[in-house]
Amino acid sequence: MKILTKTAAVGWAFTLFALGAQFQEIPGGIKAEVDPYLIELKFYTPSTVRVTKRLQTHSFTNQSLSVIANPQQIQYKIGSGNGLVTLESTNLKVMLELTTGRISFAGPDGIVLLVEKERGFGFTNFNDAGVPSLSAWQSFILGKEEAIFGLGQQQHGKLVQRGVKLRMIQGNTDDYVPIFVSEKGYGVIWDNSSPTLFTDTQEETTFRSEVCESIDYYFVFGKNVDGVIAGIRELTGRAPMLPVWAFGYWQCKERYKSRSEIVGVVRRYRELGVPLDGVILDWRYWGNNYLWNAMEFLDPEFPDPAGMIREIHGMNCKIMISIWNSFGPMTKQYRELKEIGALLDFITWPESGCDLWPPRLDYPSGVRVYDAYNPTARDIYWKYLKNGLLTLGIDGWWIDSSEPDHLQFKDSDLDVRTYLGSFRRVRNAYPLMTVGGVYTHQRQE
Repeated sequence: MKILTKTAAVGWAFTLFALGAQFQEIPGGIKAEVDPYLIELKFYTPSTVRVTKRLQTHSFTNQSLSVIANPQQIQYKIGSGNGLVTLESTNLKVMLELTTGRISFAGPDGIVLLVEKERGFGFTNFNDAGVPSLSAWQSFILGKEEAIFGLGQQQHGKLVQRGVKLRMIQGNTDDYVPIFVSEKGYGVIWDNSSPTLFTDTQEETTFRSEVCESIDYYFVFGKNVDGVIAGIRELTGRAPMLPVWAFGYWQCKERYKSRSEIVGVVRRYRELGVPLDGVILDWRYWGNNYLWNAMEFLDPEFPDPAGMIREIHGMNCKIMISIWNSFGPMTKQYRELKEIGALLDFITWPESGCDLWPPRLDYPSGVRVYDAYNPTARDIYWKYLKNGLLTLGIDGWWIDSSEPDHLQFKDSDLDVRTYLGSFRRVRNAYPLMTVGGVYTHQRQE
């Protein structure tokens, strides 16, 4: 076996041939031609490696919407022999079979943690809203009794995600994160934002994404679940700790319909001596559905909103308010977003412009979700949020319908164009983009 010791991010390269396959060193790892695929392995930390695979005839670079880290400069070794290429850091060993493209991962003790299924990946042609593209899948072999956790929030009531089949597409009560963590102390991050089918059987565990021109995933070894979570945070960013008052008791209901009602609730808590840290004002403070999410107090039942907030603060209570990711056709935001083509044309909540229940669909609300993938649209969103609510003294945001709500769903709705291509291509990243837009803007204030 040939062994070379290298430091990641150094621009020196070499090429070797083995059993008809070719591999070359790149900064941080290797790339190998395993006909008809090009496979790259790259260390991001001593415990994390990125795996990408694409067709040699299909040039494509995945621009991740979730991973923000750059590869660290680390020491690692490259070995080759017997049809294998091995990358080894102080914490992780990665082995690539040059004849099949199969990859396996082991800890520093050499014990194998995870293995791809032999010839268990591939691509098929896919028509992405008129644009020729690809779908792809990748299968792994897990231990028969191995427990895995994660994949977001589902409604099937299972903690261990074995034997499940999930079509991962964001919904009101199904919120997906394409990451699973194993009891063996490793995690897999599937970096694809399109609708993805996750299946686990006794034979294989598979991610299958509808729009996927390059298989792209990260293997994170953390020794235990806490270590894996730390590795994920290194890749995707560290969430700040919430303020102390956010950990107290919050009062909310659907919904407070006037200033006097919400102020009266806080006052009654104080009279009773019951601890209360915050109160949440839910939807419709803006008025009717045609003014949906105007980010202003347009309902006459909420006069002098700044005074209302001062009154609540005067009782040593914080206030959080509901904001949405859609706008009614009579709002200023709707008109401004429409001018730049930043409204997505599918049915969302509320369907009707009337207050009657069940909804009168012969009076459609015209409410539309905004294109959170568009940076100018995110600027517009923040402008109205800041001027309409933040300046009044609101303490926190209840960002509602961030999935967003998608009613009367048709598969063709996913063909709607966004700033980054079809909605299908980036569907599952919508919550990240809209919440991230608010976070980034407010941190800059």
